[in-house]
Amino acid sequence: MDIARDHCLAPARVDAPIFGGRYRLLFDDLPPLTADETALHALGRPGGPCDGADVTDDADSAVAAVWPFFGQFIAHDITADRSPLVDRAATAELRNARAPKADLEGLYGAGPVGMPYLYRSDDPAKLLLAPNGSDLPRNHEGIALVGDPRNDVQLFTSQLAVAFVKLHNRLVDRLRDDGVADEQLFDAARQAATWHYQHVILREFLPGLIGAELTAELLESGPRLFRIDSDPYIPFEFADAAYRYGHAQIRNRYRVNERLGARPLFPDLMGFGPVPPEHAVDWTLQIDVAGHAPAQRSERIDGRLPAPLIALPTQVSGSEPGSDYASLATRDLQRGQAVGLASGEAIADRLGVPALSAEQVGLAQYGWDGETPLWFYILKEADALHEGEQLGPVGGRIVGEVLVGIIDADPASFRSLDPGWMPTLPARRAGAFGLADILVPPV
Repeated sequence: MDIARDHCLAPARVDAPIFGGRYRLLFDDLPPLTADETALHALGRPGGPCDGADVTDDADSAVAAVWPFFGQFIAHDITADRSPLVDRAATAELRNARAPKADLEGLYGAGPVGMPYLYRSDDPAKLLLAPNGSDLPRNHEGIALVGDPRNDVQLFTSQLAVAFVKLHNRLVDRLRDDGVADEQLFDAARQAATWHYQHVILREFLPGLIGAELTAELLESGPRLFRIDSDPYIPFEFADAAYRYGHAQIRNRYRVNERLGARPLFPDLMGFGPVPPEHAVDWTLQIDVAGHAPAQRSERIDGRLPAPLIALPTQVSGSEPGSDYASLATRDLQRGQAVGLASGEAIADRLGVPALSAEQVGLAQYGWDGETPLWFYILKEADALHEGEQLGPVGGRIVGEVLVGIIDADPASFRSLDPGWMPTLPARRAGAFGLADILVPPV
């Protein structure tokens, strides 16, 4: 999920270089779904079928609240510019050919030599934090010093970046205690942090999102549709439809910590400014941690977005709240049409899975009589087949193939260098290291 770029609409059916990655269609032989603009806007605007303003947080899923934000963190990472120091104009062709990676480049930037302002001057193997330790480092105007400024778009992604900085620094201390030479510390800690992160993506995040069976198939046999070995790209079907599932998971309000009362994501938890210690996220409220009460949950993936996303603040959308373009649902639907995505039914047919019925899609009552925009179809597929707890066969296949494919194609990933590797950091449950052990390290 990527709220940070949602004020931009991509052009129709073109190769679009964005943040160093080339985007194109995965199913480029399928005809695009072309819908009437007025009808499309009617689906996404306030009062339409995507408006979940009347949904209370009592209708939670079983999914902990942190996961859609972790998904957004991954989205920023795999679209990070792979060469921040080179002349962008002169090397556009080279950058467009670079493969997307899940390697925490949004955290590390160009490393201690290329971006020394991200690192501690007294210990350059370690990343820098704000003096209070609860925020990213910032300049005198409050702008975050971070490899990818999109990670400062709202409080939860900003605080995830802080957690991964602490993970890296903890690994530096551990490796130093193990006798690793100073000149090797940074590279060793970066590899270890990246492999723990990739482990969470493949062995915890994906099984929860697309199901254990599909995840196991992809890890065993690899993707069958998405290959980036010789032509690196990110599919529009992923970026502008399937991976926007997380918009439906956002709660109306979040308890950030015990001191800060329940707040909407926008505008209250908007980023791009200093995070005082009293606003630091208590991760035990966002992800289940042994010894603590159950965390808040995400909303179900069901085609409805919460009020803060149906009426985005003008600072995010550039439009007046209540207007069509202040609705993230309208923007998601418009993006799908702009890049020429096929309908959900057409892609289901191509994948050989039964398409949803008109009753399951539920748009007939709104006067919609054609096939379904892919983004909305994927949300309704999750709702109809899994009660909104995980993606269905179309959404799950697209998301799973892309994330596994990206990590498998990275020659530095643990899947490439040491497929049997397991986390070395302590976990609360033996053999079950997960995101909670990064966010709230075991004592």
